[in-house]
Amino acid sequence: MRQFIIIGHEVPTTPDFSLADTAGGAGRLDVLCRCVTGAFFLSHSIRSDVRCRVVLSDSYTIRFEGSELRGLHPDERSTAARIRATLEQRDHAIGQMETNPSPGVYLSRVGVETTLTNAAEEGTVIQLHEDGQPVGTSDLPSDPVFVLSDHRDFTETETKLLSEVATQRVRLGPRRLHADQAITVAHHCLDTNGYTQF
Repeated sequence: MRQFIIIGHEVPTTPDFSLADTAGGAGRLDVLCRCVTGAFFLSHSIRSDVRCRVVLSDSYTIRFEGSELRGLHPDERSTAARIRATLEQRDHAIGQMETNPSPGVYLSRVGVETTLTNAAEEGTVIQLHEDGQPVGTSDLPSDPVFVLSDHRDFTETETKLLSEVATQRVRLGPRRLHADQAITVAHHCLDTNGYTQF
C-alpha cells in the first residue's frame, strides 16, 4: 500500500468555512484538497491501494481509504465539502477512536506526532524534502509512507519527529514542487518502477 501524510498548518478544525474561499479563509485548504485528489485519482478511476491522511492544525487527522471511497470527485470543492462534512462530526472523535462519517473517510482527534507514529507501524516513512537524496539514488520501498507539508515548511517540532521516524529523506527533482505535484511524481516513480534521477 502507498500512503501519503499531508500536514496542514492553518486549516480550520471546525466546519465554519466557505467552500468559495478555500485558498484564503480556510487556511489554504485548497492545497490539501489538491493533495487528496493527486493521491487517489486516475483517469476515470480511483487508486484503491492508497491511504491518505490529512493532519489539520495538529489537532485532527482525516484518513481517506482508497478501497472504500465513494462519491468523491476530482475537484477541490468536492473534496473541501467532504472535509467540511467530516468536521461536522468532530465531537464523535475521541482521541484515536475514529468516527466514520462517510465511506472511506475517518476522523480522529490526533495530531502530527500520533499520526506519524501510527504510520511508522504500517509502512516505511519517507520525508519528501528539497534537501533529500535524489529519488534516482534511493530505493523506494514497497510500503512507502510519504510525508509532505502544505504551503509552509515543516516546523522544528515536525522536523524532529520526522528525524525519529523517517528512514529516508528524498527529493523528487531539482526544483521545489507543490505538494500535490510531488504526490503525482511519487506515484509516477512507483508506477513505472523508473527511479530515474531528475
